[in-house]
Amino acid sequence: MKREQAGLLEGISSPEQVAELDEGQLQHLAGEVRQHIIDVVSRNGGHLAPSLGVVELTLALLATFDLSRDKLIWDVGHQAYAHKILTGRSREFHTLRLMGGLSGFPRMAESPYDHFGVGHSSTSISAALGMALARDLSGLRHHVIAVIGDGSLTAGEAFEGLNLAGHMGRRLIVVLNDNEMSISPNVGALSLFLSRTLSRRWVRQTRREVLKFLRSIPRIGQKLALYAMRGEWSFKSFFTPGMLFEAFRFTYIGPVDGHDIPALRRHLEMAAAVEDGPVLLHVRTRKGKGYLPAEKNPTEFHGVGLFTPETGQPVPSDTTTPTFTKVFGNSLLELAEEDKRIVAITAAMPEGTGTNLFRERFPERFVDTGICEQHAVTFAAGLAAQGYRPALAMYSTFLQRGYDQVVHDVCLQNLPVTFCVDRAGLVGEDGATHHGVFDIAFLRHIPNIRLLAPRDEAMLRHCLKSALNSDGPCALRYPRGLGVGVALDGPARLLTPGQGEIVRQGERLAIIAAGNRVHPSLDAAEKLEQALGYSPLVFDPVWLKPLPEKQLTWLARHFDRLLIVEEGVLAGGFSSAVLEFLCDAGLLRGQRIKRLGVPDVFVEHGKQWQLREQLGLRSQGIVSAALELGRQS
Repeated sequence: MKREQAGLLEGISSPEQVAELDEGQLQHLAGEVRQHIIDVVSRNGGHLAPSLGVVELTLALLATFDLSRDKLIWDVGHQAYAHKILTGRSREFHTLRLMGGLSGFPRMAESPYDHFGVGHSSTSISAALGMALARDLSGLRHHVIAVIGDGSLTAGEAFEGLNLAGHMGRRLIVVLNDNEMSISPNVGALSLFLSRTLSRRWVRQTRREVLKFLRSIPRIGQKLALYAMRGEWSFKSFFTPGMLFEAFRFTYIGPVDGHDIPALRRHLEMAAAVEDGPVLLHVRTRKGKGYLPAEKNPTEFHGVGLFTPETGQPVPSDTTTPTFTKVFGNSLLELAEEDKRIVAITAAMPEGTGTNLFRERFPERFVDTGICEQHAVTFAAGLAAQGYRPALAMYSTFLQRGYDQVVHDVCLQNLPVTFCVDRAGLVGEDGATHHGVFDIAFLRHIPNIRLLAPRDEAMLRHCLKSALNSDGPCALRYPRGLGVGVALDGPARLLTPGQGEIVRQGERLAIIAAGNRVHPSLDAAEKLEQALGYSPLVFDPVWLKPLPEKQLTWLARHFDRLLIVEEGVLAGGFSSAVLEFLCDAGLLRGQRIKRLGVPDVFVEHGKQWQLREQLGLRSQGIVSAALELGRQS
């Protein structure tokens, strides 16, 4: 029995129900899903344009495949909101990215229809191929589908997955969501016809038999087969963009209009019918589809904060305090005016890292490598080896992907690459895949590298200048969000390596606070003075490597209570470094020491202030920890 047109979404509680709808109902449902996404993201923030662009594709996938058996893997997960809504989470969707609510990315623990957890790019093909092998080893017959965007396809891991998939020849469907290029109707229609014809089983079988016959002809057979293949490839590549994927031994189908549900279903069924190897279905979509502000500016609406749905305008902020990212971008520009050796590099995040300003002013000294973090690090090393001072701006959680290159290509050779580690610490609603809490632990143990953690936007300027003037590798980590609001007067100055600053004098209790936890520690110290009857000292190490050893020695000798605060993991983090130093220097003499930081767990999503409060990293949590130390005899 067909559902009524009005309120289709309200009655959808599982993907199996999507498959029961006719084409008209599916198109109507697409509008409802799109509106639901816009309404929720306008209130909660999130990845709007990518999810709007794949609504029809999501419906076609759910109508074609049985997700109780077939496995569907989304790459990154920026585009998975429609998937969440249509797989039993529509009524919970208003909790998207809120603490205790739905994650902004697919998560295996959240739903049986999220077949693989994602958050970083270019993992889908590799994961899907592993699932395809597991299926075959288990003697099962279900489909495995990976959906990957054209941006994610630029990363090396995606090509590594394509390469192995072609080599193994397992049944696998890769859907390439191409939302960058416009569709030419004539060429698109012709290439669609060619792909449809060339993908049929009898055509592929005939091709194999013809090539086998040609090769059997004495003396000239191999050459004839080669000429035939060259002719076929030239003909096909002239009309279709599938040559690359055919080289990886994929059957190529497409391109197809990603907003035409009937066409999508036909081609997905065609892909599912290919049984003798992997197949790639090329789908063309438009980011932000169905919401005019997002269609006009898909970059701005890729990841958004709160906005007014009717106009697309962001909800006005009640502060004029700049973000750390903006201060970084302006400071880098200012320093580059004076030093022609500075080159700005980012991996597909010019707006997100604030390097778009540099791109506009110095286009010849700006490079966006695409989603290629490993390449970006080694590329920067090459520049540094030739006398330049590259500033590589990258989110902390993305720098993890270039770890070996940081060790082998930069630090081992002691090259002056500056790692501008944005989004260090707790990032908020993007959650576990994006919290930048590991960078101190995975950087500080590498020889030659220096590590800076500015406490505010003024110190960020000084840290950046110091890093760019270092003779070896240097990283500076700074958080997501607004600065503290301190004045930015005067030129940036050079900092002395291994020298911190006492930012509040005190006695008995010393709070050693790293980076953005300094100002909350200052707030805590004011409250503690009344509660304890004396003023605690607050020390900003500034340098997390090399440690300010002389000052730490003095603190260990003059204070019997030490509270160490950082917005990073405790395991191997800054406080670990301090304890190692105190132990190795023989400075531990019975002092009472407490550490505040991120415990040995993956922190879930929520607003930054909520997560910091939960972990005791806001001023009140610091007060509570200090009182516990201060009242101990």
